[in-house]
Amino acid sequence: MIAIPYLTALTTYFSYGLLFAFGQVRDFFRKFIDWRSSNNLQGYAPICLGLEDFYTRRLYLRIQDCFNRPISSAPDAWFDVVERYSNDYNKTLKLTSSTSRCLNLGSYNYLGFAAADEYCTPRAIKTLRKYSPSTCSSRVDGGTTVLHNELEECVASFVGKPAAIVFGMGYVTNSAILPVLIGKGGLIVSDSLNHNSIVNGARGSGASICVFQHNTPSHLEEVLREQIAEGQPRTRRPWKKIIVIVEGIYSMEGELCKLPEIIAICKKYKVFTYLDEAHSIGAVGKSGRGVCELLGVDTADVDIMMGTFTKSFGSCGGYIAGSKDLIQYLKHTCPAHLYATSISPPAAEQIISSIKVLLGEDGSNRGAQKLARIRENSNFFRSELQKMGFEVLGDNDSPVMPIMLYNPAKIPAFSRECLKQNVAVVTVAFPATPLLLARARICISASHTREDLQKALDVIGRVGDLVGIKYFPAEPNKLQEDERVLKLD
Repeated sequence: MIAIPYLTALTTYFSYGLLFAFGQVRDFFRKFIDWRSSNNLQGYAPICLGLEDFYTRRLYLRIQDCFNRPISSAPDAWFDVVERYSNDYNKTLKLTSSTSRCLNLGSYNYLGFAAADEYCTPRAIKTLRKYSPSTCSSRVDGGTTVLHNELEECVASFVGKPAAIVFGMGYVTNSAILPVLIGKGGLIVSDSLNHNSIVNGARGSGASICVFQHNTPSHLEEVLREQIAEGQPRTRRPWKKIIVIVEGIYSMEGELCKLPEIIAICKKYKVFTYLDEAHSIGAVGKSGRGVCELLGVDTADVDIMMGTFTKSFGSCGGYIAGSKDLIQYLKHTCPAHLYATSISPPAAEQIISSIKVLLGEDGSNRGAQKLARIRENSNFFRSELQKMGFEVLGDNDSPVMPIMLYNPAKIPAFSRECLKQNVAVVTVAFPATPLLLARARICISASHTREDLQKALDVIGRVGDLVGIKYFPAEPNKLQEDERVLKLD
């Protein structure tokens, strides 16, 4: 749990209250303007009711220039951000022909494969010429090529499972799979901070849903014990099946899952484990095989392994890995496999090639170098931010590091000031996070050099002082300590 300083919480509540009050006043006068203007939709119910889009109109639009920033280059360590302007107080933003070359601290390009790669890019281009950009068909019709079969075998071998199935979109991998795995009479026990794709998939399944405190195995055990004892609502019959869902690295927290303890509890109570490795596969572990490798967990103890190719592999899509029976069942029942267009062949080749680089099958040690660099970069950057006095969430080895902002006024201030100094960051606020817990989410890449990281630290340090988000005392640097010792001598 994040302990919010009392004064910070008070000022944040006051800021949101002020924005809400001014928004209500503006909405009050807007009713009179709308009443006087002609309405061509008389008799129709309004598509957007007042309070349903209140947050968007009165809070989000004020700072929407901090979000959805278009880029005009590959999402490498540095990229080109297209400049925009507004003539109506940010209600609409218009593109210009100008770009700013910015240090990229927002993309999920953990291993640097999203930019041109000497091994992956030529193979992806060759595949594009041979197969075209799309199969224009679902997997069960004409959308399966030899690349798709090779990719599934490659993924299964890489993550340490007997079989795998791939999909064209990472979000759909969760939201479409969960309703197939479990339904009415089943129970999903989900971490309170699981991704929205898991939340929507769980809701669409029709199963009962219980939530346990974020990354707290002891509370998970309490929930399981209580639910197993009580059984299904009203009938009190035993649950048909129970699935516990966790993430390898939580995308908004940067925390590693306490997987060994959670696996032990799931085995104790004979329930299934579903592990989402969207942000951890490829990014952590000695050979990039995710949190199981990093934390010493046997993949045989994880029943269902999910991951995406949009982060570490510089491509698109997602996968489910498990037993051969499970994968065969999904191929006959999952709508994302039966009806959706299969993953693009060049994207499939990009994934296969990047995995070969990680395993050293390209004839070089670039994969090992990338893994070592992402780990060193992440731990260095996190350590330096903490020394400067920022409140940084997450664990060592995680390439995701949120910097807490809290106050709504500090969201645009931090984002805009960083952009002025050619550092592009991602700020995250409600509804992606709880109302009080706005943050800037930094994503580190193996493509960042030490000079890149030092520039980012210098800029973020200056902006942090300007905006006032250093909530902890900064550690004195070594040079200042040496000077103090010399003066004492």
